[in-house]
Amino acid sequence: MSTPSQVPQLRRFVQVDVFTQEALKGNPLAVVVDGAGLDEATMASFARWTNLSETTFLLPPTDPAADYRVRIFTPVGELPFAGHPTLGSAHAWLAAGGDAKKPGVVVQECGIGLVPIRRDGARLAFAAPPLLREGPVEASVRHQVLRALRIGDEELLDLVWIDNGPQWMVARLASPDAVLALKPDFVSMAGLKVGVVAAYPPGSPQDFEVRGFVPGLGIPEDPVTGSLNAGLALWLQGAGLAPDRYVAAQGAALGRAGRIHVVREGGHCWIGGDVTPLIHGQVRL
Repeated sequence: MSTPSQVPQLRRFVQVDVFTQEALKGNPLAVVVDGAGLDEATMASFARWTNLSETTFLLPPTDPAADYRVRIFTPVGELPFAGHPTLGSAHAWLAAGGDAKKPGVVVQECGIGLVPIRRDGARLAFAAPPLLREGPVEASVRHQVLRALRIGDEELLDLVWIDNGPQWMVARLASPDAVLALKPDFVSMAGLKVGVVAAYPPGSPQDFEVRGFVPGLGIPEDPVTGSLNAGLALWLQGAGLAPDRYVAAQGAALGRAGRIHVVREGGHCWIGGDVTPLIHGQVRL
């Protein structure tokens, strides 16, 4: 909704599918390319209207080291960082003619600071932000997670914080089938953000199956989640549970086929994914 001082204007708009080469199989993202001049209330209103897991707005950077600044909104609020909006926003910025200050690396400014994004072959990859909170989850929260996932304590191999801004925790289960069979109680989950992961047997097309539940953001299950997979990669590799290079699958329970490509290299853990453009146009905001 516009304020009296803000006259609606046509702004470049794109919608892309992230973490997939096949349209409609990843996680959609709405991007307002010309976000300068929009007030926060209008951004929030538009994000509620798109009703996607995230909508982003590209803005001029305030940090001289950044190439652009992004604000990331869910239908119910703003996030300091999110993964699929980072890849999708970088793709939209480059497609709109963005020219990075450093060859081969785009630097995004967002709520958690600066996030480097590089090209990994044909796809983009962002450097996983450091964990702000890690380690075992408190007993009371553990009980809540068990109720919410409708599983017994013996089925939970690990439950740890992997918070890189959005306050994720992850539950590790014994098998991908157990992950895909989950039918959570979202009322019991309330405001928690819970990721679930299990490893596939060696030789499988992918290495891990992942799901991400965020009912407090108005999205009971997120199709494919970059921030969750970024925190998950740091924990899995740090704990010796994953190799330096692996592929995670997410979205099967929702009829999607997202693929997250993880590579530890050059002092960073890079979280990569393909971006497929779907809609180009203008929006009046």
